[in-house]
Amino acid sequence: MNTSNRSEVSRSGLEPELGGQLRDAANRSGLEPELGGSLRQRGVYVDELVCIGCKHCAHVARNTFYIEPDYGRARVVRQDGDPEALIQEAMDTCPVDCIHWVDYTHLRQLEAARQYQVIPVVGFPVSKALTIKKRRSKSSD
Repeated sequence: MNTSNRSEVSRSGLEPELGGQLRDAANRSGLEPELGGSLRQRGVYVDELVCIGCKHCAHVARNTFYIEPDYGRARVVRQDGDPEALIQEAMDTCPVDCIHWVDYTHLRQLEAARQYQVIPVVGFPVSKALTIKKRRSKSSD
């Protein structure tokens, strides 16, 4: 088995030996791999169609989640707002499991699909929203 192929697959592209991608950044957090830290390889996503607006996540991880004022559903406002353990705790408090860890490439796709998402007002019929959710789940399978 060739170990060099395995190491290439596990690379994030942010390693210090691959160039100055992080060195040249204007804002450095101190968590860059070249400084001994680590960057998350996945992001947090809230499925707003499933969210019931209980506000548990926003109370636990205040710098990551907020409640969207128009529909009363949770939304991620900042991916690096809280430590991963605190975000996981917020996810564990969700009674309907609408918060998920997803790969950043998949997160971009989900956010792009959200642009046309119909979010029903709480207490109103959800037929259009369910149709979109079913269509999305069929396309991801």
